[in-house]
Amino acid sequence: MSRQVQGYLYLALAMLTVGSTVVSSKLIASGLPPFSATALRFSIAFPIFLVLMRATGARLPKLSGKDRLILVIQAGAGSVGYTTLLISGLSLTSAADAGVIIGTLPVVSAAISILLLGERPQRGLLLAVALARAGVLSIAATPEAAGGSLAGNALIFLAVVCEGVFILLNKKLKTEIAPIAQSALMTGIGFIVAVIPAVFEAPLAEGLSGSAVAAVVYYALVPTVGGFLLWYAGAERVSGTEAALFTALAPVSAVMLAFIILGEPVELSQIAGIACVLAAVLGLAFAGSRVAVKRVEGR
Repeated sequence: MSRQVQGYLYLALAMLTVGSTVVSSKLIASGLPPFSATALRFSIAFPIFLVLMRATGARLPKLSGKDRLILVIQAGAGSVGYTTLLISGLSLTSAADAGVIIGTLPVVSAAISILLLGERPQRGLLLAVALARAGVLSIAATPEAAGGSLAGNALIFLAVVCEGVFILLNKKLKTEIAPIAQSALMTGIGFIVAVIPAVFEAPLAEGLSGSAVAAVVYYALVPTVGGFLLWYAGAERVSGTEAALFTALAPVSAVMLAFIILGEPVELSQIAGIACVLAAVLGLAFAGSRVAVKRVEGR
């Protein structure tokens, strides 16, 4: 097997784990409060990233006060904000709808860069934004179909915006941080941010759901740590444009897993939505305005 084909395989598996976060979050939503689940996820993943840092020799660079502040905001938005909003949204809406919406991340991230950084939009990006918008509107037009809801879908979209803010802030960091070290920082800081509100959720008083806890453990070990390793193993074997194309697999895998594992019906509106989102992501990558998923663990 060639190095390039190996890269394709790793990237496809990484995006499969990203799609599976929607299913695991749906299971978590039925048995654990969002901040408690998020704190538990990071408490499992953080020590593993520390071990990986030691094994690879990765070190934390000396950071300025501004970079430290950016990292805290990143952890609050991209790690805690994304996860808690995803879990909260999935307590109200279907995993299939959520899968369509999270697929808009590359386009939303590029749009945020234009709005906040003043980057000049290319024609391909504007077309991608229009297609992604059409995809989201296709499910928003029939929010109650297949167990969806407008409020839940709105929370999922806010989760995507949080992840987009993370990517935007990553461009503001003055000091380069090794990916594995940054993942360790995000999970460590994310745990501190999440554990404070988690105390007020009192999950033990309500009783723990075994399936929800199992889903959190899966989320921590497979998408957070395993997805990170798979993505970077794949990304170093292929070009950036090729890697960006594989982000289109995330919404597809999410919808497929929702159908296979959760037994959710897939409506025509969701098929139309995912088709638009796929076209948007692929168009964005071909246009060269790609947003690499540098942190699969954030999902």
